[in-house]
Amino acid sequence: MQDLTAGRSTDYREGERVRSVKFLHVGPYVDTTSPVEFVIAAFGLKAAAIAGRRGAGVISFGLLDPGAWTAFDTSRREAAREAGQPEEVDSYVMTSLRVLDDGEDRHGDLARDTMGHIAMALLTFAADSPGFRETLEPEEAAAVQRLLDKRGTTATSSDRHDHLYRNYLGRIDPDDRELILPSLVDELGLIGKREELLDRIAGMERAGVDEIVIQPVVDPETEMAALADLMR
Repeated sequence: MQDLTAGRSTDYREGERVRSVKFLHVGPYVDTTSPVEFVIAAFGLKAAAIAGRRGAGVISFGLLDPGAWTAFDTSRREAAREAGQPEEVDSYVMTSLRVLDDGEDRHGDLARDTMGHIAMALLTFAADSPGFRETLEPEEAAAVQRLLDKRGTTATSSDRHDHLYRNYLGRIDPDDRELILPSLVDELGLIGKREELLDRIAGMERAGVDEIVIQPVVDPETEMAALADLMR
C-alpha cells in the first residue's frame, strides 16, 4: 500500500505466485502525490518495531498504560533508526471518555455504558483467542467465559464469530454490564475526575501518544465536547 499510494510498482504475492502491480489510472482518478499516513495496529513490541521499519506510526486500542507506550515508542524509534526511516511519526490510542460528576461512581452504570464497548472488544478478542485469554487476571478470564455462555457459543465453535461480534463496538446491552469489571473500566477507559484525566493524558503524551481517538456511544456530542475541553 505504501508503494501503490506513492505511484510506485510493488510485488503482490498470492501463494507461490508473485506479480508486479501498480495503479494505472493516476492523475484525475487516483491521487498519488498527496501524502498518506500509515499506522500499524500494535499490542506488542514486535508490531511496534514493524512500524518503525516501515516508517509508520502506531495505533492501539484501549491500551492506556504509559509504561507500555514508552516501550512501544522506544522499540519503534530504534527500528526506524536502523532502517533509515523517520522517527517523528504520530501514534494513536483509541478509547472512551467519561469525566465524572461530583459523587458519581466511577464503576457505575453510566461509566460502564460509556466504555463498555471498549471492554467488550477485549473480552471478545479473548473469547476468540485462548492464548490471550490466558494472560488475563482470573476474574477477567471468568468474564470471558460468561460472555461465551451468554452468547451460546464456545471458543472453538466454527460459527462463534456470528455470536461474539454482534453489535461490535456499539453501546452495550444493560444485561452485559456485569461483564464490564472495575479493572476493565480502570485499565481501558479514560474514566475519572477532570484533574485525574489531565494527569493521565499528560503521562500518555510523555510516553509517546500523540493523539487520542474517542469512540463515543452514549452521548457523542457531550463526550467529544468533554475531550475538547480537556485538550485546551
